[in-house]
This record gives sequence, structure tokens and C-alpha cells, in this order.
Amino acid sequence: MLFAQEAETEEPTIEIGEPSRPVTEFIEGQLGDGPLVTLVAGSIDVIAQVVLIFVLATVVLLLLKRLIRRAIAAAVEPKSAALTRRRNLGEERRSHAPVSVRRAQRAEALGALADSVVSVLVWTLAVLILLSTAFGISLTPLLAGAGILGVAIGFGAQGLVSDFLAGIFMLAEDQYGVGDIIDVGDATGVVEGVSLRTTRIRDVTGTLWHVPNGQIARVGNKSQEWARALLDIGVAYGTDIDAASELILTIAADMAHEEDYQEIFLDEPEIWGVENLGNDSVDIRLVVKTQPGKQYAIARELRRRVKNGFDAAEVEIPFPQRTVWLRTEQPVSLGGEDAPPFEHVLPDDAGVARARSAALRGDTSPPPADLAEAGADLDEVGDHDDV
Repeated sequence: MLFAQEAETEEPTIEIGEPSRPVTEFIEGQLGDGPLVTLVAGSIDVIAQVVLIFVLATVVLLLLKRLIRRAIAAAVEPKSAALTRRRNLGEERRSHAPVSVRRAQRAEALGALADSVVSVLVWTLAVLILLSTAFGISLTPLLAGAGILGVAIGFGAQGLVSDFLAGIFMLAEDQYGVGDIIDVGDATGVVEGVSLRTTRIRDVTGTLWHVPNGQIARVGNKSQEWARALLDIGVAYGTDIDAASELILTIAADMAHEEDYQEIFLDEPEIWGVENLGNDSVDIRLVVKTQPGKQYAIARELRRRVKNGFDAAEVEIPFPQRTVWLRTEQPVSLGGEDAPPFEHVLPDDAGVARARSAALRGDTSPPPADLAEAGADLDEVGDHDDV
């Protein structure tokens, strides 16, 4: 015989207790505890508590948002001493620092995030207090259910949570911003937009990449503070390396002192020496410190000027030379439709005989001009055949 025993289980329920009614107690103490008095007094009590909690939540939210706005303003326009900026070919101090657009964008993004978080927290807390005080609902089952729901959502949306957390830390640490040139591995280009979930990158071909922040394992920012243009300029092995290096440095220094480029060059150009002994050339490395994002244009202009300078100074720019043999299996005709068709050159009998003679004697010299000598070769070949 099988005995079945049902275990008693307690299902979670929302417990409703007797809420506090100070207004109701006061009115009943003055007018009595009749049904109509209790109903009116209870309604007034609930409405009063709702209004009071709403007003308090609004005041607290306004104060917190004001603090956030003041923090954003302080971050956008810091009141610290004047900043220092490297300019031209040296360092020059300025009495005031321009407002950083990058800093302003980062502060506004973090401020918007803080504003949203504060609003959600304040109103959630206000609703919970209202349910507890005005309607007498126990918050313990609600908080337990919210905790279970939060765990379920956390497991189901791990990627989304990772994207948001990575976006928050990215903004807080100022890893990159709109207008920066970054390398995130799969995509390299200019940042066109940054949100808490994704980063939009426009590469050199015009493709717009939407990269989730949680999938960015490492970031290479090519636009923060300063950049560097590296040029490996090849010269022939017979060139005087010192003279070629001096010529390259002179061309770069002249460009650095020009009015159109002196704001872009942050330091004097430098020659770091011989970078590589290649198969065809000796590479001399030129280094230029520039404003961020300007290194590519500076490098292109320097290459143009170095090429013109080498041509004028008769400095050889080496290039690899190769001999290419072309072979086709089909007859080819050159010269258009009127050209004669291509014909394969076939050896005649005398050519075959000379080839046989050369194969026997190891002679690879060109065919003899004397016919008598050619005839003697043929006789020798015939004697070998008789043998």
C-alpha cells in the first residue's frame, strides 16, 4: 500500500495590514466614528499622504538634479588655474584655457545618465513608501519578487548589461569621444557617436560600424593629446646616409616653420637614424610630433616634398627591378588587325643538326656563320649515327 502525503506549502502572498491613518483618527475624534465620517476621513487621509509623498519626492528630485547640473557645469568649465598647452616648436603658457568640447560632451553624457538613475531611484522609493504607508501593503514579498525578477533579467540579458557597464566606465575614464580616431580591432576610424550601449565608427572607406561596448576588448586612441608621423624614407645603398639624413631633416624643418603648418607641428622634426637595411634600399626614419589627427596629412605632404627634394639634389630613390618572362600557349598577334598572325619559329634540319652536335660536345655557342664549318658539324653527327 502506498501512502501519499501532501506537504503543506506556503504560497507567497501580498500581505495587507492596517495602514496608519492620523487624519482619520483626528476627524473621528472630533466628529465621531460614523461610517460616512470614516469613509470621508479615510479618503482625505489617503489623498493627503499621496500628495505629501509626491511633493517630497519632487523636492528631493529637484535638489538632486540641481546638484548634478552644478557638477556638470563645474566639469565643463573648471575653475582651476590656467592650463598649459604646447604650441609651435616650444611651450607657451596662456592665461586662459578654451572650453574643451570633448570634456563637455563627456560631462553631459554622464550627467544625463546620473539624472536618469536618480529619477528612477527616487520615484521607485516614493511608490514603495506610498504602498506601505497609505495602503498598508507589506513590502517584503514585493522586494523578494523584484529580486528574483532582477536575477532572471540579469541572466537573460548579460550581453546588454555588459554593454551598459562598459559604456559607463568608458565615459567615466574618458577612453575616447566623438571625433577621435580609434582602433578597436575589427574596426578602425573616426568616432561619430557614443552611447551607453554602442559606439559608431566610420572607417576610411565610409562604412559605419556599430560596435557594442561590451565587445570592445581593447581600444587604441590615435587622437588624444598629440600624435606622431613616422616616415621611413628609402635611399640607395650608394648614397651618403649622413648627407641624405641632413637633407630630409632640412626639408621637414622648413615645413615646420611655415605659417600654414607651425600650429600643427608640436616639436622639431627628428631623424632617428637608419631603420632598416632592406633588399633594395636603406630606410631612414623621420619623426614628426603633430596635433592629434593631423599626422596623416603631414606625412603625405612630407613625402611629396622629400621626393621633389631628392629629384633636385639627384639623390637616388631605389626601386626593385625585375625581369619578367611572359609565355602564352596560344599564338599572339601584336599590332592590331592589320598585323600578320603570330607564327611559332620551328627549327630546320640544319638547326636540329647543330643542336644534336652541341648536345654531344656541350657546345652552347651560337650557330656558325661559315657554311663549310656547319657542313663539317653535320658530317660529324652522321659519323656518330653510323657508330
